[in-house]
Amino acid sequence: MGRRHVVSLRQLSVADAPVLASWAADDEFCEAAEWSRGLTVDQHETRWRSRLSDGFGPGLLRLGAELDGRLVGYVDLHGTDEQRRELGYLVGGRERWGRGLGAAVARAGLAHAFLALGLAEVWAEAVDANPASVRILQGLGMIETGRGEDHVYRGIPSHHRRFTITADSWCALHHDKETS
Repeated sequence: MGRRHVVSLRQLSVADAPVLASWAADDEFCEAAEWSRGLTVDQHETRWRSRLSDGFGPGLLRLGAELDGRLVGYVDLHGTDEQRRELGYLVGGRERWGRGLGAAVARAGLAHAFLALGLAEVWAEAVDANPASVRILQGLGMIETGRGEDHVYRGIPSHHRRFTITADSWCALHHDKETS
């Protein structure tokens, strides 16, 4: 396991579109991230510029994740419930995978959910065929709550696994790690 990264979250802006689009140059990244394939990087950039200028719509808070001043991914908090949201996260590009950044980005998302938004609970799903994502959620202290819908991930028939964590559980885990 690599060093424990600490990422910061910030609002995404139109100026981030070229970086986000650059990740789409890798077809394997697009397949794993479930982004549209077969588009040029310029087409992805146009899409990102539009999304970033128009907003993502109600029910989706998307924040950029930075490490050492560079955009390395984003966090999504889906939902309109004032007490509960769904966590999503992405690390880009693929050359950054397997270095602990996914856990750092997801950890920052939970911190934002509980500390900045004051949520009582966060839930997430990971595809069973993506064991790295499952390990990230487990490593954050999220508890598996059941099986979700069937899903094909990178050509592999699979299903979602559902996880949840409460603010109280997160705070207890966070406090324990701070004091150890």
